[in-house]
Amino acid sequence: MADSTEYIVIKARENGVNVIGLTRGSDTRFHHSEKLDKNEVMIAQFTEHTSAIKVRGKATIQTGHGEMNTDD
Repeated sequence: MADSTEYIVIKARENGVNVIGLTRGSDTRFHHSEKLDKNEVMIAQFTEHTSAIKVRGKATIQTGHGEMNTDD
């Protein structure tokens, strides 16, 4: 089970950034998605249901492992 205290912060650097939560288990599926506008911030958490988070669009992502930007 994932550490339920592990959060990531996603800040959109353009309108229309998609944040998609993916399930764990034998079949990986989308289970949640959000669309962020420029400068909106989302705080996401890995859970027993969320094994991966996909970010599509220009964004800054902060995790306990560091900060990164999606490619411009």
